[in-house]
Amino acid sequence: MKLVVQVKLLPTPEQAAALQATLHACNEAATWASEVAFERGEFKNFALRKHVYGEIRSRWNLGAQAAQHTIKKTCDAYATLKANLKAGNLGKPGSKRYRQATEKPIVFHPQGAQPYDDRMLSWQIPERRVSVWTVTGRVKDVAFTASPEQLATLALYRRGESDLLERDGMWFLNATCEVPEAELNTDPVDFLGIDLGIVNIATTSDGEITAGRELNRIRTRERGLRARLQRKNTPSAKRRLKKRRRKEARRARDINHKIAKHVVAEAERTGRGIALEDLTGIRERVRLRKPQRATLHSWAFAQLGAFIAYKARRAGVPVVYVDPAYTSRTCAECGHMDKANRVSQAWFACRNCGFVDHADRNGSRNIRARARELWRRGVQSTAPAPPPEHTRRGGAGRKRSITASDARCASPTL
Repeated sequence: MKLVVQVKLLPTPEQAAALQATLHACNEAATWASEVAFERGEFKNFALRKHVYGEIRSRWNLGAQAAQHTIKKTCDAYATLKANLKAGNLGKPGSKRYRQATEKPIVFHPQGAQPYDDRMLSWQIPERRVSVWTVTGRVKDVAFTASPEQLATLALYRRGESDLLERDGMWFLNATCEVPEAELNTDPVDFLGIDLGIVNIATTSDGEITAGRELNRIRTRERGLRARLQRKNTPSAKRRLKKRRRKEARRARDINHKIAKHVVAEAERTGRGIALEDLTGIRERVRLRKPQRATLHSWAFAQLGAFIAYKARRAGVPVVYVDPAYTSRTCAECGHMDKANRVSQAWFACRNCGFVDHADRNGSRNIRARARELWRRGVQSTAPAPPPEHTRRGGAGRKRSITASDARCASPTL
């Protein structure tokens, strides 16, 4: 399986200037190539290369490999745009977002990432140094820092391209690694159901609850601070906004990594699989009042699910995606489904048998039961089915996903 290892570069001021000039030249060339592709309707790599390769090399002083990667990056950007348009991610044809995306060529940010292959970039991992091609010549002995685990992964499994990027004045290399997968456990003794939520980020069928109240309080505070700074709109306020940028995303990512690591380790230790809800398209289906929207849209549930999936795949733990519809209203003991069973956000009380439990734990047990049934039928799903082209909108209390017949046997694309 492919994993990306990010290492931080520690260039000298002279080296940083050379790297910055290279990124600016490559992205300026990519923007020009994008304009040519848009005018001529040529979005394939070899077809576009005939029109722009020579000009890119002469005008921007790019080497042969850099010019080819710049052209390929342009074509890949249009391929991604086409896929997003087809999936409806940019609205319906004729909408404002759709027109903005299709009526003008793609523009590349001056600090956009640039791919490098082994002809343009060489690693000296034991010395923690890299040699990088730039428009001013080869820059050697660029220091980088990484954890011991990252260094070991790079030394053993690095394959293919690496991306050079600048972010907030810092330099990074994203290296692609081909990490071997563990043998898949095809006979799990049971499943560990995971109920994802906002108040409680993740609740397992074993009863472990990862509360999200502290994270939500931090998000609310950060959101209020951003709003106040944006209203002030002074130079000092802008500096503070820039400094705090992406801080919340880094915090949420760290928490999601820790949760996913713990869940996969527990499933691997006990010989179980993992049962997840497929919440594809939930933001489009759920209707919320305005004060609730920011909370929902800052909930990184898709990231947590992706982290669990790839860590499980690496450990050989099977992952089954199930239909989460009405799991919060169905009794895990007797199977009775009633809206009134959900007494409050925190508690579940069955109107049929009197069973009382934490609402999220009851939901995770229902998710586990559905995963058992899917596995018994031989539907060994390790990825959710793609969403339908036209998703029906539902109420806020119902989460819809794939059914047993929709589940497919495939591996997640990382």
